[in-house]
Amino acid sequence: MRFSNLLLFAAMLMLTPKQDAMKLSSDVFVNNGAIPKKYTCDGLNVNPPLRIEHVPDKARSLALVVDDPDAPMGTWDHWEVWNIMPKTTTIAENSVPGTEGKNSWGQRAYGGPCPPRGTHRYFFKLYALDTELKLAASTDKKTLERAMEGHILAKAELIGLYQRSR
Repeated sequence: MRFSNLLLFAAMLMLTPKQDAMKLSSDVFVNNGAIPKKYTCDGLNVNPPLRIEHVPDKARSLALVVDDPDAPMGTWDHWEVWNIMPKTTTIAENSVPGTEGKNSWGQRAYGGPCPPRGTHRYFFKLYALDTELKLAASTDKKTLERAMEGHILAKAELIGLYQRSR
């Protein structure tokens, strides 16, 4: 292979997106798209279905954090779940895939989008971890994030939008 062709080949490899990066998606909304009312405080207030792809082989567990950075009082935590089995490929609607921690309402449950005004962004953040976490059920997001430090193998994110109709 000529040197110029080799350089072109190397450049193409660097520009090619990694096909096996961990991915989080949903069948009911697209990234940066509207979350259906069903999954909010204005609907059934159940978690939306999620699809997980390309979890690293070395993962021992998964953790999911759902929060709203646009809340007037600062980031509002909607759901924390950890010790999700690493072979999980779907999180079904209205399900509990692992151990739930306390959200900003003080509940161990999913709390759907419920913005007081305007359109808010809801970040669904999935983490592949090299360990299972030994945490109390009363754990909040900050404690979960501290426990994950140094154990994150990969991260995937899905953002949904919601605005209440008045």
